[in-house]
Amino acid sequence: MKIHSKSFGKKEKVLNYANQTYQLSRPNKVGAVMALIRECQPKTIEEWEKWYFEKAHTEGKNPAKVTNDTLVELGERLYVKITEIVIPEWQEAFNQLTLQDCIDYIYNLTINRTYDGFYREKSVVTETLEKKFSDVKFVESEPELDHAGDIDYLGYVGNKAFGIQIKPVTAKANFGNYSPSERMKASFRAFEQKYGGKVFIIFSIDDEIKNIEVLEEIEKEIVRLKRLQEGGKG
Repeated sequence: MKIHSKSFGKKEKVLNYANQTYQLSRPNKVGAVMALIRECQPKTIEEWEKWYFEKAHTEGKNPAKVTNDTLVELGERLYVKITEIVIPEWQEAFNQLTLQDCIDYIYNLTINRTYDGFYREKSVVTETLEKKFSDVKFVESEPELDHAGDIDYLGYVGNKAFGIQIKPVTAKANFGNYSPSERMKASFRAFEQKYGGKVFIIFSIDDEIKNIEVLEEIEKEIVRLKRLQEGGKG
């Protein structure tokens, strides 16, 4: 198979970092790329390029057609973000970095953040989910399962289950534009095929659920799973 992707060498890390930080290739910027190419099923890259510019629209309340100029404009925005924000911030960090910072970082990541994250997840489940959905059995995802990195808890409704991923956010976080990666989406689909239930992402600040509307979605899913097991339609 001929590889068409361009290599950016050592620059790729900074390009990836800035692009992910400022979310310049999300579906709300470039459209649902993987969905489009699966719909197209192209035999050549030229066929795919033509299809993309004919069909691609940004996702959101006011969808706009994606053109070549759109991608150029996003590239220009990426350049501005890197040169005016990322590089100065990194240069300042490099100048201030010490050996003790590196030692403290590894220790903090391994001990402190792991502990905080563990109890944040447990608190969301025990203080909110278990109290609201008392007929659901919540269990931690087993480490050896394929989906363990993407699913934190399973909520069992009889012999079927839905998945929960708990993401910590800051008070100023804009999780409204969050979109799972294609790998995560594939993991969620695999989970649904195996357990019958959907996967829900919960955004939490400390131990409080930020996207509170997800509780209504979970409640609907519980009802659906109960009907499935009673022989009804999902």
